[in-house]
Amino acid sequence: MLVGTAILCLDQLTKWWASGALGDRSIDLFWTLRLHLVRNTGAAFSRGEGLGPLLSVLVLVVIVLVVRQGARTGDRVALLAVGAIVGGAVGNLVDRALRSGDGFLGGAVVDFVDFQWWPVFNVADATIVIAGGLLAWRSWGA
Repeated sequence: MLVGTAILCLDQLTKWWASGALGDRSIDLFWTLRLHLVRNTGAAFSRGEGLGPLLSVLVLVVIVLVVRQGARTGDRVALLAVGAIVGGAVGNLVDRALRSGDGFLGGAVVDFVDFQWWPVFNVADATIVIAGGLLAWRSWGA
């Protein structure tokens, strides 16, 4: 619970910063990495534009399933990963629910980390991918 809350707070703070600081500019950091504001109303990698409400309902179902599965394990690393996944998922759901958009859960997710050769993403996205990989690794008995 603590890990999920920390990820949610960090995600929302970075999105708040990006929305204010990157509205009309990009910040080049090094090589191809830059901070560049994008609003995503679709799924991962900006696919499925406008499907935010449907995706949000599916994410809620996945959160419930991940939490139920996590409750069955005594593995602290798996529990940490579950908390991180839930925190990241809730971070993106908060965007869909509270950022301006059309109707129920129609808001756009704020993405801002841009390698220019990979889809733009945010802290929640990165956390979900890393924690999902960690959970998969732990489930294979490593």
